Amino acid sequence: MSEPEPEDRKPQSDEAHSAFTQPTGVVSSHAAPEEDSQTTSEFALPRGFAARTAAEQEGSAFRPPPSYSVRDAPPAFTPPGGMPVIRVTKEEPWQDRMRTILRMPVAERPVVEVLQKHDEGTGPAVPRVLDLTLRIGELLLAGGEGAEDVEAAMFAVCRSYGLDRVEPNVTFTLLSISYQPSLVDDPVTSSRTVRRRATDYTRLAAVFHLVRDLSDGDIEVSLEEAYRRLAEIRRNRHPYPGWVLTAASGLLAGSASVLVGGDVLVFVAAFLGAMLGDRLAWLCAGRGLPEFYQFTVAAMPPAAVGIALTLLDADVRASAVITGGLFALLPGRALVAGVQDGLTGYYITASARLLEVLYFFVAIVIGVLTALYFGVWVGADLNPDAQLRAVDRPVWQILASMSLALAFAVLLQQERSTVLVVTLNGGIAWVVFGAMHVAGKISMVAATAVAAGLVGLFGQLFSRYRFASALPFVTAAIGPLLPGSATYFGLLGVAQNDVNEGLLSLSKAAALSMAIAIGVNLGSEISRLFIRTPGAASRRAAKRTRGF
Repeated sequence: MSEPEPEDRKPQSDEAHSAFTQPTGVVSSHAAPEEDSQTTSEFALPRGFAARTAAEQEGSAFRPPPSYSVRDAPPAFTPPGGMPVIRVTKEEPWQDRMRTILRMPVAERPVVEVLQKHDEGTGPAVPRVLDLTLRIGELLLAGGEGAEDVEAAMFAVCRSYGLDRVEPNVTFTLLSISYQPSLVDDPVTSSRTVRRRATDYTRLAAVFHLVRDLSDGDIEVSLEEAYRRLAEIRRNRHPYPGWVLTAASGLLAGSASVLVGGDVLVFVAAFLGAMLGDRLAWLCAGRGLPEFYQFTVAAMPPAAVGIALTLLDADVRASAVITGGLFALLPGRALVAGVQDGLTGYYITASARLLEVLYFFVAIVIGVLTALYFGVWVGADLNPDAQLRAVDRPVWQILASMSLALAFAVLLQQERSTVLVVTLNGGIAWVVFGAMHVAGKISMVAATAVAAGLVGLFGQLFSRYRFASALPFVTAAIGPLLPGSATYFGLLGVAQNDVNEGLLSLSKAAALSMAIAIGVNLGSEISRLFIRTPGAASRRAAKRTRGF
């Protein structure tokens, strides 16, 4: 045999040893091209591959797949009678309408109806509408309104200017709102921080009137007009001067001392002690001290006055003087708002509000205990058994309860037109409590809950009648029910080293506080359940888990 040619004995190339052969249509760089037209890219499609047509590429993403069969499809989720249509009538108050829509899934919400005209021909200025919404929500949240009502107000403002697909979110110090123009556009989100809180129910009522006008299609309010009215609300002064607030604080403490069995001398002593504490708190506020220290300082003078009367052997009940001073400091407003947020599902805001209540209560405890420890050290004979001496003076106590509610309404800076209604509501609350607890011998906690429930019910009715917030009609009326006496005797037990009795009395005060808050919320919910306007939509609630 002839020997192979030398070039046949050359080693094979790396491409010959590789298991990954090149696809068809790719020419190796070592091989000489046959023609220029056969040269192709490494990204060329292999033979036999059929590319999709343009019509197929432009198809909808929601088109059924080719393997879908109607015959083998699962049963539809739509019920046989169709999906229920939710109708929200204009006869309802805007709060109920907005709550109803907020609790619906986004896909089931009714189409937004533009109620206010726009200055621009292309639609509303979205950033300005969102800014106006956040400013309104800030005033409501700073005034003590519940998180659900703040979200409802923000939702109403956006929908009145034609913004659909908006989602407001409210926490204790932060407001945010997100608006998505369409399903394919990026959302626009704005937020605002609430740094200062001021209790002014007159301003709160004015903001509610503004939202009511924006939600009414018969009243035209442009964006410029809404901003002007909002600026006027911010500039408005408080309806009562400082000296009136100080006198109201003294009247509240004196009325509370009469409720727990005090006489004229006790009334005067509690009046003066509370006024002195209020002035000291104003002094601390002017120096920039936090509210914690303001409550601590304000709690000392009433306790000091009671201890001084005991040292002077005056024929007065020192416990009534100190209890009256505590009534003027207990944070009933924040407590009711915190429990209401928790019951309606806003747990973050509720936790923050209740933590604020805890801090205020600790401040009151420190102030009173400081005075009580000093009184025990100097030999004051403070008798914890004085709480067993019940005094039955129904006429004077009813008048005192109404006077207490009146003073509380002034301290909350309420409108003068609402003070009389709140005063009567506070008197009714005490009558119900006295009839159940004193005459009927029913538990104090149960009697307090029922009386607070009636306060919430009547307050919600008054607010519906006036198309305003329910807080001005509720908060001051629960003043006679606050657990000032139980709080004082609990602190006195701790000060005299009787910790068991002290903690028992403090736990009683906590139970009464929760009864007040839950009763108020339950009364409001009952009014929404059974007192409906014609054609009103159902108010959905969140579905709760059942153990999982």
